[in-house]
Amino acid sequence: MNINGESPAYLRISLNLITITLLATALYLGKSILIPLFFSMLLAILLHPVVSFLVRRRLDRVASILISIILALCVIGVVVYFLSSQVSHFLDDIPTLKDRLKDLATTVKHWVYDTFNIAIRDQNQYIDKTAEQMSDDTPTLVQRTVLTLTEMVSYVIFLPVYTFLILYHKDMFKRFLIEVFQRNEKARVTEILDESQYICQQYVTGMLIELVIVFALNSAGFLILGIKYPIFLALISALLNIVPYIGMLIANLFCVLVTLVSSDPGFNVLWVVGILSAVQVLDNNILLPYIVGSKVRINALAIILGVVVGGALCGIPGMFLCIPGLAIMKVIFERIDSLKPWAVLLGDETTAALEHKNPIKRMLRKK
Repeated sequence: MNINGESPAYLRISLNLITITLLATALYLGKSILIPLFFSMLLAILLHPVVSFLVRRRLDRVASILISIILALCVIGVVVYFLSSQVSHFLDDIPTLKDRLKDLATTVKHWVYDTFNIAIRDQNQYIDKTAEQMSDDTPTLVQRTVLTLTEMVSYVIFLPVYTFLILYHKDMFKRFLIEVFQRNEKARVTEILDESQYICQQYVTGMLIELVIVFALNSAGFLILGIKYPIFLALISALLNIVPYIGMLIANLFCVLVTLVSSDPGFNVLWVVGILSAVQVLDNNILLPYIVGSKVRINALAIILGVVVGGALCGIPGMFLCIPGLAIMKVIFERIDSLKPWAVLLGDETTAALEHKNPIKRMLRKK
């Protein structure tokens, strides 16, 4: 029996793991409801300064919220329209790209035969077998696609509704969370809520800034190289860059493959790799630490595990939501004594050191 009345360490760790398991199970089972709700919360946090600005201008609160949501939907609509137009232009050239891809596949087959001495007939048999397996999975793939489209429609419908209600009842939700806890915990709960709101707002803002910069740099590089679909490839790279680490890898492979099958035979695809690598170096060493990383100090291992787990539980939306989710968890863990070791496990002292060494931020702080 513990004299101090504290639970043994193994019991506390077990309870924490059980709680995490239950939360993950609830998230997996209720993702169709929770995912649009989480995105609505992020959008509401992002729009809160706009609503406050309009309210200070003597505008009605309901009207301020509606104007903010309409502006956000207009921006999202412009991005979706621009992306769809680029995708449509890309799809028009699919037949030509298929022919180029066949020629590229033939070249690769001969290279495999010359390098590894694997007969082209054996390669074709393996490809045909893989194609048969993929055709067997086609009904399941169609069902998943239909389900995904249905979920996207539900997101579009519920996102503005949830966002409006969260913004309108913001004070009520905050008061509820404060009243749930004991009186001596109210100051700590208020601090957690305020810091969580600040982190989410700064993270989303930082990601949007990073997205625009990465898109602009990739577009400029691809336009200088003169490759086909420069705006489309730059936009895909910027959007996939939102998903940490994994998104960058997928974007690079996609851009290289499209460039291989769409460019002239004499074009060196290494130039595309060089542009993407240069932008990634700039992104990882300047944009992420000083724009996004300074807001969310999470180590790389925790981010990668969060992306994998988030993708397994909720798909692509879970990959995006994992970082603000981890940041909020870290804020909570840092203010509860029994959970502080978990905050240490999630934290990243490297980002803090980089931010401290940044001369620009030191000058701004002195002012």
